[in-house]
Amino acid sequence: MSDLYLKCQLSDSKDCPPLPHQPIEQLLPTRNATLGDNLMIRRALPHRQRRMIGAWCFIDHFGPLNLNQSKGMNVGPHPHIGLQTVTWLIEGKITHRDSLGSEQIINPGQLNLMTAGNGIVHSEESIIDTHKTLHGAQLWLALPDMVRQMDPGFAHYEFLPVMEHDGITITVLAGELFGKVAPTNTYSPTMALDIRTVAAAKTILPLNPDFEYGVLVLKESAIIENSIIDINNLLYLGYGRDKLSINLPQNAHLLILGGEPFKEEVLIWWNFVARTEAEIKEAAENWQTFKYFGEIPGNLIPRMNAPDLPAAHFK
Repeated sequence: MSDLYLKCQLSDSKDCPPLPHQPIEQLLPTRNATLGDNLMIRRALPHRQRRMIGAWCFIDHFGPLNLNQSKGMNVGPHPHIGLQTVTWLIEGKITHRDSLGSEQIINPGQLNLMTAGNGIVHSEESIIDTHKTLHGAQLWLALPDMVRQMDPGFAHYEFLPVMEHDGITITVLAGELFGKVAPTNTYSPTMALDIRTVAAAKTILPLNPDFEYGVLVLKESAIIENSIIDINNLLYLGYGRDKLSINLPQNAHLLILGGEPFKEEVLIWWNFVARTEAEIKEAAENWQTFKYFGEIPGNLIPRMNAPDLPAAHFK
């Protein structure tokens, strides 16, 4: 998905307040907006107090959107560099198309992983059929410098490891838990779990103390360690934890995201994850002048224009 906010600010991973390298509980309110045809977006990262969690550099929670009262999601062709996009659906169907010629319908319980590398263009359209609600999350992983100029790629994962533990259904989206390893190919030490309940449940999950972690609620609420969170907050948990206490009501749903702290400085503007302002400016100019980036075969949706570059950074 594109960054659909029209006034994109430059995000620098080194400009948020430093925190001790130890377990903490930092509650970060999401930045919310209604975009397009009544699509609610809750932006959790980047946040002015926390730019990244491991390699995770962008987290949007979208929906739920009633497709009987809306045209759904129609995100026209737009470019990306320097990242991987992870699309995870709770409800609905989305068709992904890209400049590699990929065309893939994603359903709930499946995962799309697009590696932008040195440049890719894609579009996303919701499908209105038997699915009457659109609800999901769009996540970005910053690519390390050693691979961020790699050729782009796309992968669809129809089957992911799923387990039942203490009355909780856990899907491993990336990384490993209880010996179950996700097939997703990422380029930094990373973990992502989808956690759901039918009845109220509580448990303690093992964590990697070398990772930093965050928790995003997608439905209902949760008690994580000593913090109560809901869909309007991201809970940043810091470093150094080897376990995590979780207490959930019935029908709860959340994501746990973690990873080894990302050592490189990362700049994000619009759909570009870069290292310098000059690199971002060049990518934006290439997109606006129809240079470098490819086209999506058979595309019929209007191409997105890049927002204006913020004058404070790009002169």
